[in-house]
Amino acid sequence: MSARRTRLAAALALAAGALASIALAGCASPGQGGAAGATGADGGADRPQIVVTTNILGDVVGEVVGDEAEVTTLMRPNADPHSFEISAQEAAMLGDADLIVSSGLGLEEGLQQHLDRAADSGAPLLVAGDAVASLPYASGDAAGAPDPHFWTDPATMVDVVDAVEQAVGGIDGVDRERLAEHAAEYRDELETLDAEMTEAFAAIPAERRALVTNHHVFGYLADRYGFRIIGAAIPGGTTLAAPSAADLQELSDAITEAGVSTIFAESSQPDRLVQVLASEADIDVRVAELFTESLTGPGEGAETYLEMMRANTARISEGLTQ
Repeated sequence: MSARRTRLAAALALAAGALASIALAGCASPGQGGAAGATGADGGADRPQIVVTTNILGDVVGEVVGDEAEVTTLMRPNADPHSFEISAQEAAMLGDADLIVSSGLGLEEGLQQHLDRAADSGAPLLVAGDAVASLPYASGDAAGAPDPHFWTDPATMVDVVDAVEQAVGGIDGVDRERLAEHAAEYRDELETLDAEMTEAFAAIPAERRALVTNHHVFGYLADRYGFRIIGAAIPGGTTLAAPSAADLQELSDAITEAGVSTIFAESSQPDRLVQVLASEADIDVRVAELFTESLTGPGEGAETYLEMMRANTARISEGLTQ
């Protein structure tokens, strides 16, 4: 092995170990969840109660529902949907909800036991992943398994809106005409977003539409807009996995061969691995941050789903055309 490869292997091993430690700490730390839209003492307790797991879905559900129900989102801004946890009070809220909305397809790993318990007790549950034409992971440790990151394609989110409208329309006390108006307005927003993304990505030369991220999250976006997935620092569909030095060396070689100009780090997790790839692998690439699995707090760049997708579109376009 050359001296450069020896140094790279050591650096990648250290980075991989650091990420594994962070991921394990994230799983064990309390308080990562949070009712980011919880009902106050007098705030909507007489309205139907909808509990949503992730903040991306929470934003979409809130736009569709409007004032017809009280929407509570469990996942706080900037959290990791694979590992966030909830309190006992929030778990009890699931059992009392008129509707629970989850992503499914294996996304909410740290929350699944609570969702299963609520479903077993008879709580109405809408799994958004069941409403879309899911794609399988094309490579990595999760190859062949369904990919839960369907929100990276706004056209797929139209199917989610349809499913939310139908499920919420079956709740007593909901004005179905107003619900239909909200849903139609949001579908128009999604169609506008899709058109904007199509136009922006069409300006990227086909040979430069190559994506590398922390883990496999852009399968739906790649399928719709004609991107190639070169690889991911974590070779799977979850941030809880840990790559080996061999995995990362293989990715480094693939980046060099494909001539990738920018690799993307996700805002919900550390970017140590991609920084190592950029600085230690003798490859001339930039590292840019994307909002992929979580919305942010106010003023942080991705407060809503639409804002998140527009920010990502601009950053991907800029990163792959410079």
